[in-house]
Amino acid sequence: MATRVSIQGYEGSFHQVAAQQFFGKQVEVIPCDNFRDVVKIAGNPRESDGGVMAIENSIAGSILPNYNLLQRSNLQVIGEVYLQIRQNLLVNPGVKLEDIREVHSHPMAILQCIDYLEKYSWKLVETEDTALSAKHIHQKRHKHAAAIASKLAAELFELDVLAPNIHTMKNNYTRFLVLQPKKEALAIEGANKASVNFHTDHSRGSLARVLSSIAEGGINLSKLQSFPIPGTDWEYSFHADMEFDNIEQLQHILEVIKPLTVSLQVYGIYKNGRK
Repeated sequence: MATRVSIQGYEGSFHQVAAQQFFGKQVEVIPCDNFRDVVKIAGNPRESDGGVMAIENSIAGSILPNYNLLQRSNLQVIGEVYLQIRQNLLVNPGVKLEDIREVHSHPMAILQCIDYLEKYSWKLVETEDTALSAKHIHQKRHKHAAAIASKLAAELFELDVLAPNIHTMKNNYTRFLVLQPKKEALAIEGANKASVNFHTDHSRGSLARVLSSIAEGGINLSKLQSFPIPGTDWEYSFHADMEFDNIEQLQHILEVIKPLTVSLQVYGIYKNGRK
């Protein structure tokens, strides 16, 4: 039976591309309208085998609400995918560049490709999703409209890639987390990265002591993100991504920093997606 995972967006979206990159081409996706539904379905073993959720982008930065969803969920991070976002101009078979009068896509995708689009006098039509735009172009058999979307969307909806890689910023990556319910998740062999959340007290130097202990343990802190704690006066929790050489090294550091924190939660121990 194929693995089934929840994703945000429609079939042909970059979330599906990320899911295929991690689980393989045969993975089945459950499209969701929003990230809250992604987490809800991913956490229910009767509905799915987990989920794939974007967490940050190299240009736009962290998707802060998704960290909050993760913190309040019953999910564990079992992996990550770094996906280069490549936007393409898609058309129905036979449509040529001179036939195009309008281009449909999500506002962010249009913005990412604006340098290319400004070369033409096309009408730019903003939609809710890149893949959905491609689907509509296919369904309506448009002869004078194009969509901006992934190559996967072109494959799924039988569209031609008229112009590949039309995005302006070539170094545009999105990081996706692969999630499973904690009760279902197994230990990851060869794990070398961990995501944790911790909360320190208000005493002077409390955060510095935690960070110094991590550095002294030889662990690379690849990300540190602060979040205000609701209902408190200017208190913060911190999300940290830590890269380590072996699991014993990580376990030792977690034991060292635990007494230095008010709370410490491990979101997941998994393989670095960039190695």
